[in-house]
Amino acid sequence: MNSKYKKIISPFSFPVSGVEIANRIVLAPMTTFSGNDDGTTTDAEVAYYRERNESAGLLITACAYVIGHGKGFHGQIGADSDALIPSLKRIADALKANGNKAVLQIYHGGRMSPPEELIDGQSISASAVAAEREGAQVPREMTATEIEETIVAFGEATRRAIEAGFDGVEIHGANTYLLQQFFSPHSNRRTDKWGGDLKKRMAFPFAVVDAVIKAATLSLHPFLVGYRISPEEMENPGITMEDTLHFVAALSKKRLDYLHVSVMDFWAGSMRDKNDTAARAMIIAAKVGHILPVIGVGSIHTPEEVDRVLSANIPLIAMGRELLMEPYWLTKVKNNEVDQINTELDISAQDVLKIPTPLWKGLMARTGWLPLKKQPTKTI
Repeated sequence: MNSKYKKIISPFSFPVSGVEIANRIVLAPMTTFSGNDDGTTTDAEVAYYRERNESAGLLITACAYVIGHGKGFHGQIGADSDALIPSLKRIADALKANGNKAVLQIYHGGRMSPPEELIDGQSISASAVAAEREGAQVPREMTATEIEETIVAFGEATRRAIEAGFDGVEIHGANTYLLQQFFSPHSNRRTDKWGGDLKKRMAFPFAVVDAVIKAATLSLHPFLVGYRISPEEMENPGITMEDTLHFVAALSKKRLDYLHVSVMDFWAGSMRDKNDTAARAMIIAAKVGHILPVIGVGSIHTPEEVDRVLSANIPLIAMGRELLMEPYWLTKVKNNEVDQINTELDISAQDVLKIPTPLWKGLMARTGWLPLKKQPTKTI
């Protein structure tokens, strides 16, 4: 092995837990829609993860709901019951089979949970304010008891991740889901201790972080705790970059291992101010990266693109869409076979790529999300 991409394949140690990974690549969490109705995984989903267990040093699962009223997708895996530990263990074992580290992403959908996936058909959130999207249900405002129960549920999901053999958890505080809803002035209009000014809007996500970190101490082995964040919102009022910098500065005082900045394009500027063209993850890294390592993500496909981000002092790079299309990306980088890396999806390769049918159908229906490989023209 004599790759010219030495930075990509160099090891990295997380500062708090001491967990070490063999390279700088992270498998981004990607919803698979491929679990069973009871929250257990399926053979097809396990095969999908096993096919990608050499794709990165750190492998993050699709999000798992921590409590029943937090389910956000059809076919989503659950972490809300001890009965699901054997199912979670199947995923952890598949991801860790080649020596890399497996992380369970834990989650609550809040007002983004589809009513048809909820027992009572009613989503809940910080306040009774609907998302600004067509057909969005007005959520019911969570009671103080439900808030406390949900905080406990995140801690319990962490315990289950430990028992299932995961090396860590990632708290999903991004992509408009419940933790972000509590931080957002759009979705949180509360006047109690869980809402109001900026500091009070941080209270719920920080209580979740504290519960997860406390649960992580139960592990007999080094155990990661990371946090995923979306830096801005389009809505007005909505989360601004200034809000986020206050948030991450406070978050950096917690015993977290990393901060995963969720954007569609790593190099894109502000979604709120077209004159602000600085990459969001780089602004955040400049603020807290010396304390809290930042994972960059977003439209990164080639080794050259990864190297460019690493050279910008972002220590870890997550890839989702690319590792869907090319599970052996990292192997090809190590072996100097970068000319063989697939950066387009071969629409005839579902079986080869081990992509479960529900996910495959979603990929085919989402026009423009993945570049499709042109098929050869048939001659008669």
